[in-house]
Amino acid sequence: MERSAQRLGRALVVIVDDRVTQGEYEDVTGPLVTELLEETGFIVDGSVVVPGELVDIRNALNTAVIGGVDLVITVGGTGVSPRDVTPDATAGVLDRPIPGIAEALRASGLAAGAVDAGISRGLVGVSGSTLVVNIAGSRSAVRDGMATLSPLVTHVIEELSSLETP
Repeated sequence: MERSAQRLGRALVVIVDDRVTQGEYEDVTGPLVTELLEETGFIVDGSVVVPGELVDIRNALNTAVIGGVDLVITVGGTGVSPRDVTPDATAGVLDRPIPGIAEALRASGLAAGAVDAGISRGLVGVSGSTLVVNIAGSRSAVRDGMATLSPLVTHVIEELSSLETP
């Protein structure tokens, strides 16, 4: 219980969804990710919604990194359709990929029946001192992904924070 009381750092959620940006649908995954991050111990700076465009996604990620957040979670745009470009945009921002976490997210999602998580091309890695994580867009992928991610992200954030301390 002690760990949940301490703050792990700041986080930002980036929702990649054309229909939400156009006002056709309400964002239902952003509030879920925010709630799960807060339960893990993060202070969530907010949720940003962007269309599935390389430039918009990359700009949101770069803004978060420059803003000094410790963790950025993107939700959506990780599949195989031509509009699913979140991993492509993320690749251009990462300094160091962490493929093991991305593989864990895919494996656990598939095992839990979240097909979109299982076929996700999502990436995980570090940009500057910010951990960037792509999660598939369904609520089940988000729930499973966050459960898988929580203990791993805690370790990575602690390691990145220790690098900044003299």
